[in-house]
Amino acid sequence: MSGKKRIILAIAVVLILAAAIIWGICGKNQNPTDVSNTTAEPTAELTTAPTAELTEDQTAELTEAPTVEPTEAPTEAPTEAPTEAPAETPTKGSLVQTEGIIIPVIDDLKKFEIPDTEAMALLRDMKCGWNLGNTFDAYNGYTDYFSGTGMETSWVGVRTSRKLIATIKEAGFNTIRIPVSWHNHVDENNLIDREWIHRVREVAGWALDEGMYVIVNVHHDNDKKFLYPDTAHYDRSAAYLTAVWAQIAEEFKDCDEHLIIESMNEPRLVGTQYEWNWNSGVSECRLAAKYINQLNQLFVDTVRASGGNNATRYLAVPAYCASPGSTVDQAFQLPQDTVENRIIVSAHAYTPYNFALNIQSSDRTFDLGKDQKKKEEIASFMNKLYNRFIKYGVPVMMDEFGALDKGGNLQDRVNFTAYYVASASTRGITCVWWDNHAFSGNGERFGLIKRSTAEWVYPDIVLAMMENCLYNREAETAEAPAA
Repeated sequence: MSGKKRIILAIAVVLILAAAIIWGICGKNQNPTDVSNTTAEPTAELTTAPTAELTEDQTAELTEAPTVEPTEAPTEAPTEAPTEAPAETPTKGSLVQTEGIIIPVIDDLKKFEIPDTEAMALLRDMKCGWNLGNTFDAYNGYTDYFSGTGMETSWVGVRTSRKLIATIKEAGFNTIRIPVSWHNHVDENNLIDREWIHRVREVAGWALDEGMYVIVNVHHDNDKKFLYPDTAHYDRSAAYLTAVWAQIAEEFKDCDEHLIIESMNEPRLVGTQYEWNWNSGVSECRLAAKYINQLNQLFVDTVRASGGNNATRYLAVPAYCASPGSTVDQAFQLPQDTVENRIIVSAHAYTPYNFALNIQSSDRTFDLGKDQKKKEEIASFMNKLYNRFIKYGVPVMMDEFGALDKGGNLQDRVNFTAYYVASASTRGITCVWWDNHAFSGNGERFGLIKRSTAEWVYPDIVLAMMENCLYNREAETAEAPAA
């Protein structure tokens, strides 16, 4: 082959090889199965599209979390973060409405003028509450001393759990009252057993951690050896309660104003014909009211003197047996205080009595359309509380109320609860249900939740409270105290 032919052949080979290379490159770039094209688009979505919708916290969470396959991230990240419900909107948590039970929403009551004050705003922020009854208020007579915390379970058989407190909060409650009987845990020098008071503080702390208001009191100490409002026993009552209040105040002085201390529970002349029957025309009752006023004053002075947050803490005081009748009587006087408008009036009313509390009564109905007399009975005592206190800016809470189970009358109890709570709320009053963890037997069955499992037995009653506890209070302008 001549030299010229060799040159032509070499050029042809080079051209063929070049064409093959060019075809291969172009063909590869058109291959739809190449992995480089499947990763490019998700990566773009991960780094640009989601972050446009995510909050700062979400973006940090997305970038700092363990590595995730790129194709999974876009399905999780773009969702908007859940927001907490506004404080004025009652939440229902895990409550499940019972089939066939109607939850009334009361919307036809008169709307009373509620003073625009910090104290009234605090009552509004408390919304509605629940009593941890028959627990720390359990006692064993009035003579024996018990160390440790065993008394907590002696009546209900269940030790209070943090899960229970969280469940109460989840249901929408913003207040827990912790009734405490101290006399079985006080020695001859009036010193409280440290284990007992620390356990009370622990449970109260769980509720405070949930952002709830907590009421701690002196409960079943109504006995001549400890608290009895008559002349013969006043000095002993004053010494005992001053000593106990001083220790309680010291234990809780660093808690913020979500902690409320209540002086006494239903102080009364135990064992007399007037124990549950206030009569302003009887000298014994008037004298008892005088001593209760003095004990309430000692309570305020003792707590304020302890310093810390107790210097300005909201304090609660009852009248004789905490009944509305004695509370609105002029014999009951609010204690003097070193700070303005920090005294809350506490009262109890299981009204109408035959329906709500009287076990022997056959009255088991509360029909919103027919039982006008029962509704008027509720409105009557609440009007008196409003006219004496609330219209002048003095806060009032019904820190015990309820309607016992009479077997098969759940709808009536729900109706009652809705009307009672709405009637209180429209006047600026906050209500706290009495739960004694009783569900069976012939006693006062006020239980709502099974404490061992934190499961609601009567969720419909709770729902009725949540739906009506802010009636006429949604538009208040005063700000509640900061947490």
